[in-house]
Amino acid sequence: PPGAWEQRKMAAPMNGGSRAPEPGAAPYGNFPNYSRFHPPEERVRLLPRGLLRSLFPAATRPLLGLDVGCNSGELSVALYQHLLGLQDSDSSTELPGAGKELKLLCCDIDPELIQRAQQSSPFPASISFASLDIMDARAREPFLSSYLQRFGRSSFDIGFCMSVTMWIHLNHGDRGLLQFLALLASLCSFLLLEPQPWRCYRAAARRLRRLGRRDFEHFRGLRIRGDMAQSITRILTQDCAMELVCSFGSTRWDRSLLLFRSSAAQPQG
Repeated sequence: PPGAWEQRKMAAPMNGGSRAPEPGAAPYGNFPNYSRFHPPEERVRLLPRGLLRSLFPAATRPLLGLDVGCNSGELSVALYQHLLGLQDSDSSTELPGAGKELKLLCCDIDPELIQRAQQSSPFPASISFASLDIMDARAREPFLSSYLQRFGRSSFDIGFCMSVTMWIHLNHGDRGLLQFLALLASLCSFLLLEPQPWRCYRAAARRLRRLGRRDFEHFRGLRIRGDMAQSITRILTQDCAMELVCSFGSTRWDRSLLLFRSSAAQPQG
């Protein structure tokens, strides 16, 4: 897989040959059982039915989606089902014609989580999972370019970044967060983003300290802090040529779900 060596060194630490259960053991957000304490249903219930059709009413070709930091894929599958109106189906196999409207590429830094996602995906022809460090340009650029070229495209129609920005910020600093947001804006016409609030930063740092591990390298030096949803919105709208289309409210763990549109994208419904 692209950047496989980098992903192995960045994966969640192991404990006695098995994945450690404590959240602090995942300094890149690669929790092994993430969907158990942040269930996908809590996000998709905030999204209106028919959202994809309203954003792309005149689409004549398959839409391309990019999910960054997909973990083991439960939320990716839930988003796919909701956007295509398949959430009421109890089928566990590929549905006839299900992949003709949306092709979803999902990536995560942890190859073990990606392997789980690949093994459990009910839509393997429509949802692709790949192990990728999105901040590693040497791995990212050829991989994403190759995927897009398969469809004769240069960008994705819609991107998803669900509770990922904090981990980019903690591990790559302010500059890394700015680069990451600029990257997403350049790759996606629409972007659905769920930023973690600042209290989550403090909680993540406390977990590392409780385990006797070194603090996040950039945590104490971050200048972008406080209301992170507001800060990220300002960065995307002022620096990355995106517009805030809608805030769909907040999850029960108090994270906003924000939809942005590239200013260069054609206005949709």
